[in-house]
Amino acid sequence: MVKLNPSLDRTFAALADPTRRAILARLAERDVNVTELAEPFDMSLPAVSKHIRVLERAGLLEQDRLGRVRRCRLQAKPMREASEWIARYERFWTGQLDALAAYFEQSESTNPSDSATSSK
Repeated sequence: MVKLNPSLDRTFAALADPTRRAILARLAERDVNVTELAEPFDMSLPAVSKHIRVLERAGLLEQDRLGRVRRCRLQAKPMREASEWIARYERFWTGQLDALAAYFEQSESTNPSDSATSSK
């Protein structure tokens, strides 16, 4: 039975958008208020706020309110979980590619005339 991970799905969905990745990159430097966060983007403040909500639902950022000012702060845990998930598959694919390379090396050493013919 396949084990689903909804939080991982939300993380990857949030990271799929380049604007949201740019927002996270800015937050990796320092905590920023929403207005400051929106400055470099060619979109309205409500549009940036929608991106922020997606990131917040994915757990990638938290907001604090002080009066009318909302400050955003990066949360690393969901990205750490995504990184660990990717690392499991990286080990798998590295093993598969190493096995394929070994197969070709063995094939070339046992049939040297085949490799000379195929390169012409």
